[in-house]
Amino acid sequence: MSFISGKTIKGKKRYYLEKSVRFLGGNVKKFSVYLKGYKPEGEFKDAAYYGKMLDEKISEGIVDFASKYYRKLNVFDEKVLRRLEEIKLDYKEIKKNLNRRQMRDVIDRFTVNFTYESNSIEGNSLTLKDVTLILHEKKAIKGKDLREIYETLNTREAMDLVFDNKLRIKEKDIIKLHKILVKNTDVPIGYKKLPNFLLGRSVETIPPEKVEGEMNKLIVWFHENENMHPLQRASIFHGKFEKIHPFEDGNGRVGRLLINIMLLNHGYPPLIIRKSQRVSYFSCLEAFDRGYEDKLSRFLIEKYKATYEKFFKVYIKYLK
Repeated sequence: MSFISGKTIKGKKRYYLEKSVRFLGGNVKKFSVYLKGYKPEGEFKDAAYYGKMLDEKISEGIVDFASKYYRKLNVFDEKVLRRLEEIKLDYKEIKKNLNRRQMRDVIDRFTVNFTYESNSIEGNSLTLKDVTLILHEKKAIKGKDLREIYETLNTREAMDLVFDNKLRIKEKDIIKLHKILVKNTDVPIGYKKLPNFLLGRSVETIPPEKVEGEMNKLIVWFHENENMHPLQRASIFHGKFEKIHPFEDGNGRVGRLLINIMLLNHGYPPLIIRKSQRVSYFSCLEAFDRGYEDKLSRFLIEKYKATYEKFFKVYIKYLK
């Protein structure tokens, strides 16, 4: 909360609007703006103006600090980190200023599109209109595979948990997420018992007997790299997760939800990978498997920016 403090400088009383902000790692910094013309005994007409000025100063400070706090690796240089932090602050502003119904509309619009795109990447034949009718009007689509309808409903259920920040990068939550996504289908729940092969792709997945150990290593790696930017950590985690391919089916859908769990749990807006980008996406995963991590990172940075532009930026125009 901001407050007004007075200081005597060269015999004159000067007043400042101040606020202390806790940064990443527990660091605290005080921000202030000089209140020209302020008098304690009277009404201060420019309070809103100086409040906005302080907020802008704090926002710039947050972006500057975060861009220096996170490890700069590969494509995640200071310029990229600053842009990611600016988008994060815009998303925070959206959540702060929209009421519950308005924010629900934003989430619903995102969820419909994410559900359609993520499932389509894996071959689900439902159209965007079909998905909208199923999720919002509770209508069954004649002539469509019941499994595809369940996949749609299941993704919505999973996304609700993701947006409510109720899932973490823990083994039990990853298995829970998979269980939700394959509910009412014939896919076995839990880690795979048989090897899986990716048709048309050169990536060799981890054999069943090594899955549990590799997943444990991956989760430990995630929690040991907290000074890595959340999107970079999500990118590397995603590449490793898809290489393991821990489940018999549903790995891609689980993996893309995990990216958004990592982003939303750290205050960043989620992203969507589109069906039209399927070939590029799989190419990035194959390059990651060969040791070229940057390609997947660049791809996800672009999807993050594009999703912000399409689903969230429009609200900022009307909130400022």
